[in-house]
Amino acid sequence: MRWTSGRPPRDTAPLADLGPWEQLRAGRLRLRVTQLLGGLVLYGVSLALMVRGALGLAPWDVLHSGLIEHLPLSLGQMVVLVSFAVLLLWIPLRERPGLGTLANAVVVGIATDATLAVTTEPDAVWARGTLMVLGVLLNASATALYIGAQLGRGPRDGLMTGLARRTGLSLRLVRTTLEVTVVLAGLALGGALGAGTVLYALTIGPLAQLALPWTTVRLDPARGSRRDG
Repeated sequence: MRWTSGRPPRDTAPLADLGPWEQLRAGRLRLRVTQLLGGLVLYGVSLALMVRGALGLAPWDVLHSGLIEHLPLSLGQMVVLVSFAVLLLWIPLRERPGLGTLANAVVVGIATDATLAVTTEPDAVWARGTLMVLGVLLNASATALYIGAQLGRGPRDGLMTGLARRTGLSLRLVRTTLEVTVVLAGLALGGALGAGTVLYALTIGPLAQLALPWTTVRLDPARGSRRDG
């Protein structure tokens, strides 16, 4: 077991470094699956709120919004498609998907389209700003929930950690490079960039880190590593 960064907060559960099978066997599975799915649904809702705010999207969603300008797909469908395309990049990086990885690739897109179907973009700027801020806050909480379930990284998170491991570069540098790249690609395709993109980039890490101690489920890695028989 290891801490992902820094010094662990007192009396909080650590994030364990377990393989896919060990994740499933490390205890409290019902709670963790429920938390995982809840976090992924809320993540999709948060994405849709930022879309309805119309003041800029998260970096990867700038790419998604640009791609749907050229392909006959909804935003949620594009999120799913890009997720599986990113998972193909895991193969040479030798990253191992977990249940949470596969769920992330599907559930977020479905939740995004479902939320967009029942919401509209408000006219008032203050209302759009409120949706943008709520979207960022909800996204951070949702990120902490699905990471805290400890059932595998999301496709884009795994690409970041895999590249960092294979290249020896820092996670911060790899993440920044990836996000700048997808934003530029999204802009070239006609994606939505704005104040929300900047707000997201500056706050999502600290907010998710703040929430993680409250959402990380304590596991029994020894149980997960035992063999049957």
